[in-house]
Amino acid sequence: MEISGIREKLRQVPQLPGVYLLKDETGKILYVGKAKTLRNRLRSHFKPGGGEDFRHHRMMDRVRDFEWIVTDSEVEALILEANFVKEHRPRYNVNLKDDKSFPYIRLTNEPYPRVFITRKIVRDGSKYFGPYTDVGTLRMLMAAIRRIFPIRNCGLNITAESISQKKNRICLMYHIRRCGGPCEGHVSEEAYAEQVGRVVAFIQGRDDELLPELEKKMKEMAAHQRFEEAAEIRDQIRGLSLFRSRQKVAELDAEDRDIFAVAAEGPDACGVAFNARNGKIINRSHYFMENAGSRPLSEVLYSLVEQYYLRTDFIPGQIFLSEPVPDAPQISAWLSRKAERKVAIHVPSRGKKAGLMAMAVQNANLLLKELLAQREAGGQASASVSCLQKDLGLEHPPMRIEAFDISNIQGSEPVASLVVFENGKPKKSDYRKYKIKTVQGIDDFAMMAEVVERRMTGLLKDQAAMPDLLMVDGGKGQLSAAKEVLDRLGLSDQPVIGLAKRLEEVFKPGFPDPQTVPKSSPGLRLLQQVRDEAHRFAVTFHRSLRSKRTLHSALDDIPGVGEKRRNALLRAFGSMDGIRSAPVEAVAGVQGMNRKTAEAVKKALEP
Repeated sequence: MEISGIREKLRQVPQLPGVYLLKDETGKILYVGKAKTLRNRLRSHFKPGGGEDFRHHRMMDRVRDFEWIVTDSEVEALILEANFVKEHRPRYNVNLKDDKSFPYIRLTNEPYPRVFITRKIVRDGSKYFGPYTDVGTLRMLMAAIRRIFPIRNCGLNITAESISQKKNRICLMYHIRRCGGPCEGHVSEEAYAEQVGRVVAFIQGRDDELLPELEKKMKEMAAHQRFEEAAEIRDQIRGLSLFRSRQKVAELDAEDRDIFAVAAEGPDACGVAFNARNGKIINRSHYFMENAGSRPLSEVLYSLVEQYYLRTDFIPGQIFLSEPVPDAPQISAWLSRKAERKVAIHVPSRGKKAGLMAMAVQNANLLLKELLAQREAGGQASASVSCLQKDLGLEHPPMRIEAFDISNIQGSEPVASLVVFENGKPKKSDYRKYKIKTVQGIDDFAMMAEVVERRMTGLLKDQAAMPDLLMVDGGKGQLSAAKEVLDRLGLSDQPVIGLAKRLEEVFKPGFPDPQTVPKSSPGLRLLQQVRDEAHRFAVTFHRSLRSKRTLHSALDDIPGVGEKRRNALLRAFGSMDGIRSAPVEAVAGVQGMNRKTAEAVKKALEP
């Protein structure tokens, strides 16, 4: 959108609370924000010289349009903002890294619920506890649940009807007392629900409520001479006591609370969340943050809290933060509404609570240092990468290799592939496919120049890091085409080579003859692996386009055959050969077809 169009659109923005979306020229969401007054906030973004740092200026250079959504209140805007950030993961918002992979404990919504670990959230009435970033702690917790409580872990659909009709049979878990046997009706739905309630209390760390209840129940069973049931409850009490003894005591009052802290170094940040229940810390989660950049710690902490409570069901009455955050009253109001009770936010400054917060901050710092150390250690080149550096005489080890390959048959449907290897391993999330746009006919050199220019221009535009080594599939011609592009873009120092298929010859710019690389070198084997992967990826893409083109020319060009009829024919006969060999009557009998169109199809498909 032109500047004049932006200005006109800004005049239409209401002076109300809401959420706004900043978009690039393709409509992709770059940033999601909320505002007490939408018009004022959006104008501040587009005001010349607006924004506090280079990151904001870089974002606004890419913004070409915006949208807004009006909400009833600032709290509603906060909730909507959190949902948009979670769904779209905009480039310029702070995001929790890999948040979708964190495991939860799921309590299913069934007459006889199951409890198990999952990484997928299904909103069907099930309850979720977590997320847990320490999988070892989570598995220890689940093992304790299986050992202490007789809750089923099978996938049977148990209903009153299935029990009465004896559709299911008890398994080994019942005989070793790890399940109450609801599948055959050995435990009532009410008694089973009682056990489930105890499991929930155990997961939430409410042992102080659970133990007295179990002791009372055990005495009642013993008084009624139901000694076997009393013994089962006694074993549960022992298991709970043993597990409880391993938990860290926070030495605070018995309030439930969550404690959040963040640490940052350069562009990296780490947040931690401690869950304290009844004075005991029962879980610690940590999150590495994307796009933290040079943002204030308070803003990073705000993003952590906002996204954390979007993903968890249980909200305690108190939340401790390592420092004040923007819009704390709105966060408190949102969480109070979600929890259906008052949720208070505090920044402890003295006493035991401040000591607990200092422990959380220390953990965040240590985890961040661990991340940076792992990254640095991961920077050690593998043996094949080190060999390749020596073979090619490179100044730095080629930790990131990007390779191009062209695929076409006599100029038809020309495509190119880009594959990426990091430290000798393929990184498929960074692979790219290209359709050749500017080259007509057969000209592999020009095609290679086009895709190299498109790739490198994109990296320059995004200010992304350049690869340690570029590789093109081919000899001196393809290499010269790529080198000419790099020189024109001001990337003369970019290492680039060509690998010719016929004799596995390696070409470098400035050398008329291929470089001598031992045939047994791990470095050459790595180059061959990269080249073969680029070729495979390009050929796969080319075949898919050819297949679509063939299918289109064979059916879609027939008068009266559109997408629905084409799909119906393929479903009915399985392939083009099946349609070709079928009688006209059978083709006409397909849903949506008629005799006239069937005859046209048969005529068009005649050999």
